[in-house]
Amino acid sequence: MGERPRVVVSVGASADGKVALARDALLMREPSSKLWAALSPKAADFVDVIEVLKAQYGCNAFLEGSGSLVAEDETPTDLPAYDGDADELYEHFLPADIVGQVSPPHMWFMVVDSRGRVRWTEKHENWDALVLVSRATPADYLAYLRRERICYLVTGDDHVDLPAAIAALGTEVGITCILSTAGGGLNGALLRAGLIDEVYVTVLPALIGGLGTPSVMDGTPLAAGEPATRLELLSVHTDSGGTVRLHYAVADRQSA
Repeated sequence: MGERPRVVVSVGASADGKVALARDALLMREPSSKLWAALSPKAADFVDVIEVLKAQYGCNAFLEGSGSLVAEDETPTDLPAYDGDADELYEHFLPADIVGQVSPPHMWFMVVDSRGRVRWTEKHENWDALVLVSRATPADYLAYLRRERICYLVTGDDHVDLPAAIAALGTEVGITCILSTAGGGLNGALLRAGLIDEVYVTVLPALIGGLGTPSVMDGTPLAAGEPATRLELLSVHTDSGGTVRLHYAVADRQSA
């Protein structure tokens, strides 16, 4: 349908760069969600980055890692064993009546979940889930997604091939802009794959600390002598509550 979607990372972080209160303290669950929300003082001149991006680029797809939804030490509910022909499951599952919906108002909530850990218990009007999986994803999980009519894309052998998956989201689904609100692990993988076009960092007036607490960009460290990814500052916004929003373009992407 189209070219590779623009990938914009939007992340809220403490002044010391932490994006969670502690490892495995999922921000989508209580009490972490309430504690994290309290780090953002109310401000009359607050700017909603998500609304800015929807208006500017038409971003209609949000990207998360499975670790934002399921703790690493959590055991997901068992799924029924699949006893059919597994080969047919390892093809993209993109029902036309779902993919063909008009956006706006239709939105995508996408999760990278090669291990098949997320159980989808909620449905929201004008939103559909889309799971990025690999050929190592258990067949039982893919069958479960098909039964629930949850779209998925298959790329990579032992893990999701992010460049191939992002490209397929443009050509197969027609997505033009992806907003990653993921944690440091997935954002770090996007960084190393050279997939990030722009970054919004909303710096909260708080300190968290903690060795191993997730940061804005985690994942594979730079090799010896490997240069950092350079950024070009596009804007700075400070609101009356003390929150600072930094907007950067990836310099290498700008010159590409």
